[in-house]
Amino acid sequence: MPVVELKLSRTNRIYRPCEHLQGQIIVNSRSSISHSGIRLALNGSVNLQVRGGSAGVIESVYGVIKPILIVNRSILVRPSGKLASGTNEIPFSVILRQPSENLGKFYETFHGTDINIQYLVTVDISRGYLHKSLSATMEFIVESDTADFLERPLSSEMVIFYITQDTQRHPLLPELRSGGFRVTGKMSTLCSLSDPITGELIVETSAVPINSIDIHLCRVESVILGERIITETSVIQTTQIADGDVCRNITLPIYVILPRLLTCPTVFAGPFSIEFKVYIVITFQSELSKLHPKTDPRTPRLWLAIESLPMELIRCRSDD
Repeated sequence: MPVVELKLSRTNRIYRPCEHLQGQIIVNSRSSISHSGIRLALNGSVNLQVRGGSAGVIESVYGVIKPILIVNRSILVRPSGKLASGTNEIPFSVILRQPSENLGKFYETFHGTDINIQYLVTVDISRGYLHKSLSATMEFIVESDTADFLERPLSSEMVIFYITQDTQRHPLLPELRSGGFRVTGKMSTLCSLSDPITGELIVETSAVPINSIDIHLCRVESVILGERIITETSVIQTTQIADGDVCRNITLPIYVILPRLLTCPTVFAGPFSIEFKVYIVITFQSELSKLHPKTDPRTPRLWLAIESLPMELIRCRSDD
């Protein structure tokens, strides 16, 4: 059976709305193929869902939120004709945002839990009633246009934080409450998507030995469902900056690389929003922690000290 595939001009598959999506339609066949047209479709949308558990409603809420359409266009690459046997390479070039089109905002590609912003290119080769159509689909990644980049420079200032037994809103181990601990540090909370999250941390005192110190990068996805706002917070990645009981008053560097596709510029749109947050989690050595090895690090526990900081992610000119 003939095989069709798509090959984009850029290996990283990253394009901006003002640019042309270019590539080739490759068709391999042992014999010649007659067709009634080769069409290319562009589809971009924001897909929203609310899971029954987080919404507190029945499972029927699945699929009731209409996707937000960004782009939906079909073009004819070749009219009816015939493809020779062997390998056929058919070039294509289509601009993502045409000046004459009144399209909405091209949000950046994002793969989340309840929010998924995705752009797809699909080729369809129609072969008439007697033969099955040939098709292939590929995801491409959209980043902001240069004109949409923020003019303001990234602030060099960092947010200073401190973590003690008095900053915790949940119960702690008795020896932590009585003996106490103090961890101080600073972290950048306004970050370019092409740069790492940086900062430093110092363990000044601790009455209980430390087991580990971790930085959890989380996404906070909010979706409007009727008259309610459903918010889901999930961990994207965890970066360990200390393993075991660290020396006191030693500066520990914080360096967190942002994962591609799982992050995007912070978005506040009408029906949805995408925000980010970091949790600094200090795990103290305790026999109790061995009984709960798979607990969510953001869940308050007797042997955990937690500090959260909001994180604004932006696309700036340095990313160009």
